[in-house]
Amino acid sequence: MKHKNRNMAGNTESTDSPGSGGGHVFFDAVLHPHRSLSPLGFRLLMAASAAGLFAVGLLFWQMGAWPVIGFCGLEFVLLYGAFKLNYRAARAYERLRLSDDGLEISHVRPDGAVSRVWRLQPNWLRIDIDIPPEHDSQLILSSHGRRMVVGSFLTPDERLELAEALREALNRWRAAPHPCAAS
Repeated sequence: MKHKNRNMAGNTESTDSPGSGGGHVFFDAVLHPHRSLSPLGFRLLMAASAAGLFAVGLLFWQMGAWPVIGFCGLEFVLLYGAFKLNYRAARAYERLRLSDDGLEISHVRPDGAVSRVWRLQPNWLRIDIDIPPEHDSQLILSSHGRRMVVGSFLTPDERLELAEALREALNRWRAAPHPCAAS
């Protein structure tokens, strides 16, 4: 059994091992959007923002412009809400799994519900990405007239690394004897 951890967007895992129910797994990656602010960093940022906004509001209150302190409080609530929405959106992820049964791509929403699942026959799969990758380069998987963009939240280098890892796994899939290859 071979297990690799790849650091694409923080939390991506690849596994080459027998899977549960799907036969041999050639590639299994979970792609999460990267968030650079840790929970401790978030608390520190919120504390510094609250202290700064309170100081500004207090200064204006002492000058007689007391309504400003309310706006400072509203600004803090909006800032906190924006960060919470951003963290909620970061719970979304994509999963790519290449097994004997084929390639399955799942998009999971932040609430944990699967929004889309694509199943592709790997014999006809094309993996396209600009080389060298640029900021707006997309990783496109296409098969039988269907095209999908994968890993749009990854950096260009991470998309290239994912494309190369998927091509390598696809080559191993095509070289291996398995029931799906005959169809």
